[in-house]
Amino acid sequence: MSMTAEDIVDRRRVRRKLSFWRFVGIIAVVLFIVAVIVGTAGRDAFPLLAEDQIARVSVTGFIGVDRKRDELLEKIAETNAVKAVIVSIDSTGGSTTGGEALYESLRTLAEKKPMTATIGTVGASAAYMAAIATDHIVARRSSITGSIGVLFQYPKVGELLDNLGIEVEDVKSGPLKSEPSLVEETPPRTRQMIVGIVRDSFDWFVDIVAEQRGLDRATALGLADGRIFTGRQALDADLIDEIGGEQTAIAWLAEEHQINPDLPVKDWKVEEGDGDFGFARAALLWIAYQTGLAPALVDGSALNRLLPEGLALDGLLSVWQGSE
Repeated sequence: MSMTAEDIVDRRRVRRKLSFWRFVGIIAVVLFIVAVIVGTAGRDAFPLLAEDQIARVSVTGFIGVDRKRDELLEKIAETNAVKAVIVSIDSTGGSTTGGEALYESLRTLAEKKPMTATIGTVGASAAYMAAIATDHIVARRSSITGSIGVLFQYPKVGELLDNLGIEVEDVKSGPLKSEPSLVEETPPRTRQMIVGIVRDSFDWFVDIVAEQRGLDRATALGLADGRIFTGRQALDADLIDEIGGEQTAIAWLAEEHQINPDLPVKDWKVEEGDGDFGFARAALLWIAYQTGLAPALVDGSALNRLLPEGLALDGLLSVWQGSE
């Protein structure tokens, strides 16, 4: 059956209408899927869709090397909706390496976003490293901070093993390999080695305190004898900038960086990926730390292999211990 010119025109018109509505349907489905995902995951899952905000990053517990935390800070730096950052600190510190890694990540973030720190109950040692990485530090009058220093601990269990009738022998490639020993007295050369690594890390800690707090090195060194300070004492020593809380920090951001103080403050958190870190592991970590076994358990230890990423223990600690 032959088609007239009018039939051909009508068919083309119908095809165009079908194509148009097919396109509209596809767009509607895509928008619906995006709406569902955003409603489920939250707007923060899509930085380009996020509303303007102040990001809150919490630093709590033991501070270790944490790749996921560093990636989170990089994401904050790249998110245009984040206009400023508040680092909320409540930690006694952690490993020196963990504090160094966090300090460097925060300094990188501070180059792109205005950033302030708030110290809650405690923000000492490696946690104070995190605080000085920001542009402004706020603490409560009774907050505990400071504890500028580096610690290396190791237990002596030789007498205990003797009582149990256990002898330990070793064959090593050099006199300082596997030192300090847990079963023998510490010889002068070993002690000198330990003092050297503690001093090297300590000097770096003092240097960044002096640089970030605008102190001459002699003044910073005088404050770095390991002592802790209340917030009020830290203010008098120029270790913090203001007494107050989060609203004080927001007011500073508004005054110094013209950040809208009415912006919502939103928590940015590392995604939980280690759900199997149970009570037994936590207890093992606590026992090792409290007994001073941490340094001896580096270098391929069974404990570090049990711990999730970011909680493996380093040899040097920058942590305030309340029992000291």
